[in-house]
Amino acid sequence: MPGTVDGRLKELGIEIPTPAAPAANYVPFVRSGNLVFVSGQVPVVAGKIEGVGTVGKDLTTQQAQAIAKICAINLIAQAKAACDGDLDRVVRVVKLGGFVACVDGYTEQPEVINGASDLMVAAFGDKGRHARFAVGTNSLPRGVAVEVEAVFEIA
Repeated sequence: MPGTVDGRLKELGIEIPTPAAPAANYVPFVRSGNLVFVSGQVPVVAGKIEGVGTVGKDLTTQQAQAIAKICAINLIAQAKAACDGDLDRVVRVVKLGGFVACVDGYTEQPEVINGASDLMVAAFGDKGRHARFAVGTNSLPRGVAVEVEAVFEIA
């Protein structure tokens, strides 16, 4: 039977995919006590990389927000795996870290990462409110515009 978080996601029209396997010599998440550290997630949809480009050149802030939301969906997929399929075990989204590949002088990284933050609050309610950073960089893996990492507290 789906839980509260799964119900919210369904209402939002979001289906959580099977989590992606790591692309190199690392693990998708690490549990330490009741914390789950999820490796940075890029915008992969149905096994294909989406959201390639540089914000401020190839992509608008609004387009990048949508890409950040895809990253957040993939973070939730990893958290779901860490919780043995039960997202209601998430006690708190502790922290998000967002990286935005952007042009020099671009300053709207926080607005981009809001795409991920807003989904966490929509999915987890008050438990989704978190600490965060959002930084710009000249490039990200595979040319994606956004990468987001997370720390979850689980029961």
